Order: sequence, then structure tokens, then C-alpha cells
Amino acid sequence: MIVLGRDLAAGFECSADVCIVGSGTGGAVVAKELAESGLSVVVLEEGGHYAPEDYGRFSFAETRRRMMRNGGVSMAVGIGDSPTVQVATGRVVGGGSVLTGGVCFRVPDRILEEWVADGLDEFTPKRMEPVFKHVERESFIQETNVSLQSSSTRLFVDGAAKLGVNMKPMRRNMNGCRGAGRCTTGCPYAAKKSVDLTFLRKARSHGTTIYSDCLVEKIVTRGGRAVGVKGKVLGGPYGKPGHSFTVHARTVVIAAGALHTPLLLRASGIGKQSGAVGKNLTLHPGFGLGAIAPERIEGWRGGMQTAYADNFTSQGIVMVSLFGDPSLMASRAPGVGASHLEFARKLPNMALFGGIIRDVGRGTVRPGPGREPVITYRMAPSDKAAFVRAMCLLGEMALEGGAKEIVLPVRGLQPMREVRELRELALRPPHASRFQAISFHPLCTARMGLSPSHDVVSQSGETYEVKNLFIADGSTFRTSLGVNAQVSIMAAATRIAWGLRDNWSQRARAAI
Repeated sequence: MIVLGRDLAAGFECSADVCIVGSGTGGAVVAKELAESGLSVVVLEEGGHYAPEDYGRFSFAETRRRMMRNGGVSMAVGIGDSPTVQVATGRVVGGGSVLTGGVCFRVPDRILEEWVADGLDEFTPKRMEPVFKHVERESFIQETNVSLQSSSTRLFVDGAAKLGVNMKPMRRNMNGCRGAGRCTTGCPYAAKKSVDLTFLRKARSHGTTIYSDCLVEKIVTRGGRAVGVKGKVLGGPYGKPGHSFTVHARTVVIAAGALHTPLLLRASGIGKQSGAVGKNLTLHPGFGLGAIAPERIEGWRGGMQTAYADNFTSQGIVMVSLFGDPSLMASRAPGVGASHLEFARKLPNMALFGGIIRDVGRGTVRPGPGREPVITYRMAPSDKAAFVRAMCLLGEMALEGGAKEIVLPVRGLQPMREVRELRELALRPPHASRFQAISFHPLCTARMGLSPSHDVVSQSGETYEVKNLFIADGSTFRTSLGVNAQVSIMAAATRIAWGLRDNWSQRARAAI
């Protein structure tokens, strides 16, 4: 059952075995797994609920207003030689899963081995294999057919082949993809199998109640144990906090994401023991590089993210195909006035490809004056070098693929037409504050580890400070991943859910 909080005439109070805060890739997975085991589950989501037939009709502007946190314009303020990074996350039933390109990478084995070296012995590739397989089955993850590649993607794929770079078909959570190119605004055909169509649907069929438009403000504890949450229903035309609600539960699972999980912990007086809550933020700084082809290619026709290159992972670089809403891309065209208009007219000829960096740099998340956090970020010198290297590599691929000019994500930089210009840029890179960077994968702000004095949660996902309080989102990751985080979060949440399921009798007795 889904209860639309914005339509409630009064607050509410209820009880469940498990209360889950957040309905995205982490919360949805825990809800489904525990509901199927026979537990009563309540999910609380700050955002609204929209069916595929609703969000499939939204314009990009409407999607940002209704389903993206802070309208998609949250910023991590760069410190020193660092970019200010736009951070885009979801605020809707289904979370960011509804608004991703559907990219599905596992945690790379080399990253798991790093975590094992730090003492997380339950995260060996062998132990994680059945978890990943389970998530992939539930999410309809499969390799994208090459026929779905847009002309935009093929330009870069062709250029990469000439440079000896192997582009691979992307694995995505989909069934019946028609290449509409609207993954990040919600698939109009419900072909992208975001968690609202998979895990949450199954959770509801097993009795889970999902409350939308409900802002959790505090985790309630008693005797060192989590026993529920309190908050406000968001209603009216501006979504202002209104009626109060309380959910009593034997176990509380927080899955509010790496930006808001630390805020909730702090607001509840949790996190002083480790000093790590809200710290160690990683962002996977990413970018899109534009290329102008000599002919009209209409890059919006075809699958949005259908190919990738992992040849440069040793340098912290992964390249992924993408395309953006034409209105957004036009707004980011270089120039002012007439020169801007001239370039925007080239949009039908534009191809686009992206890169993300496995960052070493770190940031912080602190409470802000309202609901949104204050985010700061310092890019490491090696991250800056990788960012520039990735731009130059993609620029060369575009030129080899037939582009007549390329547009790098650097403010004030004129379009380039020759490889020589790229090599000069690599030798004398601009200040990183000029980079146009974006992040879809904030991670690590409530990290997992073996030390209660330095880490927030144990390998089970339970917090060290409060019993029966679990965290099931990307905030618990030990390090940056270097790949899109959707499947990694699902797998981590599955581990937590299975652990709760298998030990529920003992845990329930202890909670009485």
C-alpha cells in the first residue's frame, strides 16, 4: 500500500517490525527482502510518489521540480584547486533509481580486495558473488544491444576503436528498452526497471506500507536501542512540514543517502563516538564532453547510456556514454548572446560522452539552515590529473570519430579542433575551479569499518553507537568505487537484509 502523505488530513502513529527511512536503492531492497520473510515493514519517503505513466510525461524542468532534491542544483563547494560540483540526487518514491541512466556495475573486485585489506573480510569477491547475482536477477540486469546505441555514442565508439580503446556494451536494469533516451527523467515505457517497479512493488505485495511526503526528523532511542522515528508530513502547495507522525519499530534502517543520512544521525544525537559522521565524502566527479559532428545526428534518439570503456581504471577513469535533455544541453552551450545562440543551433549535430573519476579527495556534509546540507569538497591533485586526462582522451576519441570541434567542460575555454590543443591543455591544465563537474554518486559519509572510534557501522550495517539501528545506503562504503553505485548499494542492502532476516528471532527477543 502507498499512502500519499500530502493528502493526509492529520498526522499518524503506527508500529512495525522494521521502519525504513528512504525508498531508493538501499531502502527498497531491505523492504522487499524483509517483507518477503514475513516481517511487517513501513517505508518513509520524503519525496512524492509518481507512477510511470505520470513521470513518463514530465518535461525535464518538471522532473527536476517534482522528483530531484533541491531541484537538482545542490552544490559541493570546492576548496582550493577544486571544482564546485553539482550534486544530483532523487527525492521521490524509488529515489535516484528512478532518475539514473540504468547503469549497473558491480563493485570491482580490486575495490573489494582493498576493503578486505582494511579488515572487512565479509566482502571478498567470493562472498559477494551470490549477492550480486541475486540483485541482478531481481533487477532485470542485462547487456544493452548494440542496436540501441545512438549516433552520438557511435561517434565516440568509432573514434575509440581507431585509438585502440575497447568500448563495451553497457549492462543496465531494463526489459524491453525502446531507446527513448529519457532514462534520467523516468522511462515513459517503464522499461527501465527502477526499484519502484521491482523491489518496492514486491514489498507492497507482501504487505509493506510506503508513506510518501514524510520527512523523518529524529531517530527515537531508548536504552541504547533504536525504537522508532518521528517526523512531519509534508503537505500543501509548497510541501511545508505540517502534521506530526511517529513510527514505532523493533529495528530502524536508515537509507537516506550519503548526504542526508549523516544529517539525520546528527539531529538524533548519534555520531559523536566515531567523529566520522558527515566526513570522508567522495563524489565520483564526472563530466560530459560535447562533440560537434559535420552532419545532423540527433543524439537524443537511442539508448542514453549504452557503452563504456574501462581501459583506464588503473588511472581512476571510467568512460560512459550519455546524452542529456536537449533543453539542458542548450542552456550549457558556451558563449553569450548571439554566440551562444549560434552554438545552441548546433545541438542536433552534437554528440556527448562522459567520464567519472574514482576520487581520492574528500569532502564534508554539515547541517545547513534548512533541509539541505552544506557540502564542501577538496579535490586531490591526482584526481585533477585524472579529470584532465579523461577529458583529453575523450576529446581525441571524438576527433578520431569525425567530430569537427569539441566542447570541453571547462568554463571560458573555446571549442577545440585539433589534438594538439588537447595536448597543450594537458601540459598546462586550468585551475580546477573552472571545471564543470557533476556527481550522481555521493558516498562514504557514515563509513563501515572495524573500529567504533573511527567508523560508524560494523560489517552487519548496524551502528556502533545504537543497537537495532542499521544504515543501508552508499554512506557506509569504505572508499570511492570508481563506477556507478546503483548495484553496489543494492548488494550492500541485500547483505544487511539477509542478516536481519536470518537473526530476527534473536534480535526481536532482545528488543522486547
